Amino acid sequence: MKIIQTTSGLAELAKVEKGCVLTVGNFDGVHLGHQEILTAAKQTAAERRAELVVMTFEPHPLAILHPEKAPGILTPLALKKYLLAEFAVDCLFVVKSTRRLLALSPHDFVQRFLVENIGPGVVVEGESFNFGSGRTGNVHTLQKLGAEKGFDVSIVRAKEVKLSTGKTVTVSSTIIRDLLASGSVADAALTLGRAYRLIGQLIPGKGRGKQLGFPTLNMQPLGQLIPAEGVYAGYVKIGGAFEQVCESKEKIAAALSIGRSETFGSDSPLAVEAHILTGDVGDLHGEWLAMDFVKRIRDQQKFETQADLSAQIAKDCEKAKEILATEDTENTEMFLC
Repeated sequence: MKIIQTTSGLAELAKVEKGCVLTVGNFDGVHLGHQEILTAAKQTAAERRAELVVMTFEPHPLAILHPEKAPGILTPLALKKYLLAEFAVDCLFVVKSTRRLLALSPHDFVQRFLVENIGPGVVVEGESFNFGSGRTGNVHTLQKLGAEKGFDVSIVRAKEVKLSTGKTVTVSSTIIRDLLASGSVADAALTLGRAYRLIGQLIPGKGRGKQLGFPTLNMQPLGQLIPAEGVYAGYVKIGGAFEQVCESKEKIAAALSIGRSETFGSDSPLAVEAHILTGDVGDLHGEWLAMDFVKRIRDQQKFETQADLSAQIAKDCEKAKEILATEDTENTEMFLC
């Protein structure tokens, strides 16, 4: 996948062949709704023998216009690049969000960015697509402008999924953020099409897990949305660089913990930790870690003694093994079918 990052200049946008298939959006999460759009766009590109081009913006527009309202990030840019490449995107444009850019009217955005610099043959978007100053343009605006400017517009229906509660929801980045904020990582995985992944570098911990008989790997996340405090079953990947943990096919069973260790005092900072369930992995200080959240086990709680905490962690580890063994069996059965 060719990646072109541009700041204020637009010349870089003209580096694709005219008549490409283009889709524009933030694509935070690259969730099932985004995947429907990407799949439809790829099919159209194949039919037309054209390039598939994705345009995304960094940072999220709200981080520029209203920083206090900026949503938590599901996929940092490096992870987003990796996920988009998985969908055989030919070219990714990463456009820096600026106040000047975000102030463009829908007409000016289409004229300056799409017509003059890219010249798409087809633009593929979801039903909820909005663009231009104040998000005043929608897919119908885009269709009208496309008819005037000489490109087609294909609209992809929203993707719906049924959660574990039985409720059917329309997949969106907002829904996923809400699910993660409540600790519903299994339902978040249903909307993402994969487990939610948190990535960061390993940092020294206080050694409390080791004292309790359950050593942990401690992570410093990269500004992503952190799921609700609690204990989870999941997997980890370890590598020497961000890209390595994205690309690695190895997954290591783990019990994951997000919390403040109130058993040791009320002033403890939030810790994001993983206890490997398959043995000691040694000193990995400075390495990178990816955590994939499969299912929530319990809330965090304060224990009267460290012995009580140790006993509960042992139960958590057994529960995590049970959950992950069940998941592996279900995945194998699906593959065999």
